[in-house]
Amino acid sequence: MKTAIITDSSAYLSEEIKQKETVFVLDIPITIDGETYIEGQNITVPEFYQKMAATQELPKTSQPSIHDLATLLQKLSDEHYTHVIGLFLSSGISGLWQNIQYLKDEFPNLTIAFPDTVITSAPLGYMVEVTANMIKTNATFDFILSELAEIIDKTTAFIIVNDLNHLVKGGRLSNGAAILGNLLNIKPILRFDDSGKIVVYEKIRTSKKAFKKLYKILADTTKTGDYKVYVIHANVPETAQEVAKELTEKGFDVSIATFGAVIGTHLGEGALGFGISPKLK
Repeated sequence: MKTAIITDSSAYLSEEIKQKETVFVLDIPITIDGETYIEGQNITVPEFYQKMAATQELPKTSQPSIHDLATLLQKLSDEHYTHVIGLFLSSGISGLWQNIQYLKDEFPNLTIAFPDTVITSAPLGYMVEVTANMIKTNATFDFILSELAEIIDKTTAFIIVNDLNHLVKGGRLSNGAAILGNLLNIKPILRFDDSGKIVVYEKIRTSKKAFKKLYKILADTTKTGDYKVYVIHANVPETAQEVAKELTEKGFDVSIATFGAVIGTHLGEGALGFGISPKLK
């Protein structure tokens, strides 16, 4: 069995994982003021936030190219891969997952699985990492998929958004609610629901109360098992460091990640999230 993993550039991946010969990444283009960028190629994450702050219009993101995915699958077939696992951003925030299902039957030499991760960013990167590790141990394809199903089921993320206007531009909050929220200093906590959509979980006055609530959510979510916690930030590294330090002191296994350009477009600069992923037994 020769297995490849395909993901997209919304996933937060370590350099070590990016360099693995069995891991392939589809680009998600971002358009700012008519110019198209690919994160990591012609724009860095800090540069993206600078450009987003300087423009009046919300940057636009596109789906990864289905043509590029089909071309890659043919390449993998030609290189005698036998199995492919595609781990892409949630079907709740992109139409990609629905649009690629037909490809599973287009390559007779490949056994292909496209599980819906219902997540993105660091938790998606974690799924890629553990899948790569399972492949390294020669785990069977069915075993890998069963472990992934359990990880997907128990993975979640919560986010505090700093700028309500991005939610309005993205169609996730009415302009009237945003104006009221800004006047009242409301900090909405968002979460990925069971279908992988980003929804408003709770509206809380002040950042201090929002963080206190998130800490309680984190403690309640992780008390029944062993979890990896990601503090994910949208260009606020100092805040992320402070939060990660506090969580580490509380006994959590914490890593820091960034919301890249794709997710940062919709959340805005200053957003901070917790990604919660179960560790394999």
